[in-house]
Amino acid sequence: MDINDGEEEDFEFSRNYFLAKELAGSGKKSTRKISDINVVDEQELRAAAANIELKHEKEINSLVNSYKSLYPKWVFELRCGFGLLMYGFGSKKVLIEDFASTALTEYSVVVINGYLQSINLKQVVIALAEIWWEELKTKRRTSSGVSSKFQQPFNSQSMDDLLAFLHESDVEENDSFVCIVVHNIDGPGLRDSESQQYLARLASCSHIRIVASIDNVNAPLLWDKKMVHTQFNWFWYHVPTFAPYNVEGIFFPLILAHSSTAQSAKTAAIVLQSLTPNAQSVFKILAEYQLSHPDEEGMPVDALYTTARERFLVSSQVTLNSHLTEFKDHELVKTRRHSDGQDCLHIPLAADALEKLLSEINQ
Repeated sequence: MDINDGEEEDFEFSRNYFLAKELAGSGKKSTRKISDINVVDEQELRAAAANIELKHEKEINSLVNSYKSLYPKWVFELRCGFGLLMYGFGSKKVLIEDFASTALTEYSVVVINGYLQSINLKQVVIALAEIWWEELKTKRRTSSGVSSKFQQPFNSQSMDDLLAFLHESDVEENDSFVCIVVHNIDGPGLRDSESQQYLARLASCSHIRIVASIDNVNAPLLWDKKMVHTQFNWFWYHVPTFAPYNVEGIFFPLILAHSSTAQSAKTAAIVLQSLTPNAQSVFKILAEYQLSHPDEEGMPVDALYTTARERFLVSSQVTLNSHLTEFKDHELVKTRRHSDGQDCLHIPLAADALEKLLSEINQ
């Protein structure tokens, strides 16, 4: 009797299951769309997110400060030829920049923001080559063996030639190097195979060291065994900071938020505030020219250099190029070809957004 009751219960359960599926399939489909959702303005959403109170701030600061005792060890490992890879929950941008600004004062440091949507690695390698060239001259080394193969300007050199120059063993000191700080080496601008291959080759250069951070759990899948152990030569450090990704999150569109002209200007203003005062002033020159010449393709590079030099904002074309590289990496400036063949610089913002941006950075 008990067995029959059990069979009936199973039958009823199965029957009810299939009846429910049949009724669900015969029902009308919803006509609602995502576009029908009344979403909030992106500026309001970001403002609300910025006002979220950070919990355990005292404990987080104490945790980050505890990592400072590792700075001498990190410098020693860089001098020994290793690369440093920081992983763990939370933004590591402040930690790595503090390490670079306090413990690497004897070395030149180049920063790559991997959280940007696009990065021109060729421009980065050119900047590294120019820095290393200046260091060779400062050390008063005879560069006859180098100059015969590598001549300035480096803009005309191929990527292979630039990497070969950085790998030249012209300096006797083993700890003489240029350090590259890569925030989010697994970021959207560096996630492709070609970028990772170039970074690995760059890390294997005798006068280059890399300090990088990762935040994606699948980041190690970007590299093969050779890249990890021979080229990058990583020394892994678990340094969770539990800090919010305030800067990194600026460059990602918020879900369920409308973008606007005001927000585009606000985002650009936040990016400019992270740059040096001279870089901001150079950008102002470009913005003012674009507003006063709305019918032109943009401001010629030579004209920008002349104006910036007259205002004592840059001392050489190399300095201006470094500012322009920052602008392009942050997608603040784009290059256009003028009808006469010369390159012109254009800010991809509407006139009203550009005026709002100038008012933002002048405050």
